[in-house]
Amino acid sequence: MKDAFIHIDLKTVQTRNIGDITRSIFVGENQNSYKGVMNVNTRQGVIQRDYIPALPTFYNKGKDSEKICLSYFITIVYEDENLNILDINLICMPNGQLENHYGSRVLQAGKNPGKTRFRFTEIPTFELLEVPKSRVKVIYFDKNMDDDLKNRLSFYEGIFDAQGDS
Repeated sequence: MKDAFIHIDLKTVQTRNIGDITRSIFVGENQNSYKGVMNVNTRQGVIQRDYIPALPTFYNKGKDSEKICLSYFITIVYEDENLNILDINLICMPNGQLENHYGSRVLQAGKNPGKTRFRFTEIPTFELLEVPKSRVKVIYFDKNMDDDLKNRLSFYEGIFDAQGDS
C-alpha cells in the first residue's frame, strides 16, 4: 500500500467553551472510520448506543488501488475576547480497523443519537507501535496564558514539554 486518504478537520474552541477540548472532541460521521459502541448515561441507567461512521477503514479494500483512511484533527484554542491563540494541536484518531485493540476507549457518546466524541486522552499514544508515540502533536502552547486556562489545558502542556521542541 503506497497511499492513503487523509481526512483533516479543523476545530476551533473559544476559551468560554474550553471544556469542549480538554478530554475529547466532537467528531462527525464523515470525519472518521471508527465504528463502535458507546455507553450512554440516561435517567434509566447506562445504555449502549452503536456509532456507525460514514468513512470506510480502507478505500477499495482488497484491490490494487487500496488506500487506508486516516483521520486527523487540527484544534485551535483561542481567547474569545481578544482572539489570542493559546494552543494548536494535531490529533490522530485511530482507524476503525483497530477497534479490536482500542475497543470502547475511543468513543464517548455525544449529546444526540448518532453523534460522538473522540476521547484522545484515553488513548494518547499509538499503542501498537514497538515504541509508542503520541497521537497528539502540540504545535503551539502559550506558556503565558492565565493559570486557570493553563490548568484546564494541562494535558497539552505536558505533551508540549515532553516534545522537547518548545
